[in-house]
Amino acid sequence: DPPTVEEIVAVMRQAGDGVHGARLRALIVLLWRSRLRINEALTVTEHDLDARLGAILIRHGKGGRRREVGMDPWGFEHLRPWLELRMAMPVGPLLCVVDGPTRGRHWASDAARTQLRRVAAKARVRRRLAPHQLRHAHAVELAHEGVPLNVIQRQLGHTNLGVTSLYLQGIDNAEI
Repeated sequence: DPPTVEEIVAVMRQAGDGVHGARLRALIVLLWRSRLRINEALTVTEHDLDARLGAILIRHGKGGRRREVGMDPWGFEHLRPWLELRMAMPVGPLLCVVDGPTRGRHWASDAARTQLRRVAAKARVRRRLAPHQLRHAHAVELAHEGVPLNVIQRQLGHTNLGVTSLYLQGIDNAEI
């Protein structure tokens, strides 16, 4: 089961006000609101973001494919605090190491997953909150809003419609 909106927001609130919390909220927003995979989110740069168009360029997605994904204004608004903090760090990926001699360099996916799990536990989210679950959560939201399956497929970057339908297995057809 993907996490609910309430659970995701609870984790975002629990992340804290410091630089680590801002970075985690930025990661959550990218995974959830733009439906990115963890490795895609961790390779996004500031130049890949276009808030005016509501778009994010993914240069090397799964299978090496390049694609553009959309993100709503709410997502860009919640990304802004991290963007302001990120300006004071060395040039590198958007989501980067914030402390020590590797500051500004690539943030490892294992470290990102660990921080997400730790904060989810502090927020008392009982279900497993893995980065990929946030992609599922947004796919379910789109289905509830009546977005056609083939549009959800394109948004998720799936080549096979069957994979997209697996994301929505827990939803009753009448509900969609």
